[in-house]
Amino acid sequence: MTTRTLRLTAAAASAVLLLSACGDDDGGDTAGSGSEFDLVQDGTLTVCSDIPYPPLEFEDPDSPSGYGGFDMDLMQAIADNLELEMAVRDVGFDALQSGTIFASGQCDIGASAMTILDERKKNLDFSDPYYDSLQSLLAPVDSGIQSLDDLSGKTLGVQQGTTGQRYAEENLPDDAKEPQRFPSDGELWPALQAGNIDAILQDYPPNYVHAQDDPNFEIVETYETDEQYGFAFPKGENQALQDAVNEQLQALRDDGTYDELYAEYFPEAAS
Repeated sequence: MTTRTLRLTAAAASAVLLLSACGDDDGGDTAGSGSEFDLVQDGTLTVCSDIPYPPLEFEDPDSPSGYGGFDMDLMQAIADNLELEMAVRDVGFDALQSGTIFASGQCDIGASAMTILDERKKNLDFSDPYYDSLQSLLAPVDSGIQSLDDLSGKTLGVQQGTTGQRYAEENLPDDAKEPQRFPSDGELWPALQAGNIDAILQDYPPNYVHAQDDPNFEIVETYETDEQYGFAFPKGENQALQDAVNEQLQALRDDGTYDELYAEYFPEAAS
C-alpha cells in the first residue's frame, strides 16, 4: 500500500466515524469537532508553515490540504487520526519561530522544519522531536567553494531567523561579507541560481533537494549541529493539543507510517 493510499484510507475511516457520530442526539460534543483542543476553527487543525521548503513542505494540488512534504504528510496523518480537517496557512518563518503568528491567533500548530531551541521555548511550546537535521553548504559545481573558509570576500545566503543564519554568523571567516538574509528558501534558492549570491548555508534537506534537481550545484560540506525539529504551539495555551500530537506521533512510529514517509522523502538517509 502506498503512502498516499494510507492517507486516503485514514481519511475515509475518519469520515465514517464522523457520519456515525452525527447520528447521536444526546446533546454532547460532536466527534471530530476538536472542541477539547480550543482550535482556531472548529473541526479543523490550522497549520502554519513557511512554504516552500522541500522536502518538508511544498505545494501539492493532489493532497487534501493542497500541500505535501514530510511535515505536511505527518500533519495530515495526525489530523486524520484526530478526526479533523487540515488547513494550511503559508506564513513567514521569522514570525512563526518568534511566536507572533500564534499571538495573533492565526494557527493551532506550526509545522515548518523548526529546530527546538531554548530561546524559542521562551515563546513557544514544542512537540516531541520528529527529525534530526544537519546544516549544509550548497555551492555551484566548480566554483572553488569547498568549505566556509573559501567564502572570503564572497556572499553567503541564509534564511532569516534560522539556525543556518546563526551558524554562518558564528563560523564565517572574518573577511567574508556579511551573510545576505532572505525571508524563505523560495527567494534564497533562485538567488543562488541567478548568481546573486555565491553559496547557501541552511538545513540539509532543502539543499539536498536543490542539488538533486539541478546538477550545476552540489553540497560541499555538512555540519553536525545536534538539531531536532519539533512542531510548535502557542506558549502555555494548548497542552491538550500538544499531548494529542505527541500521542499521534508515537502511534505513527508504532504502525510504520512514520518510516514509510521518511523513506519517501529522505531515501538517501533511509537506504
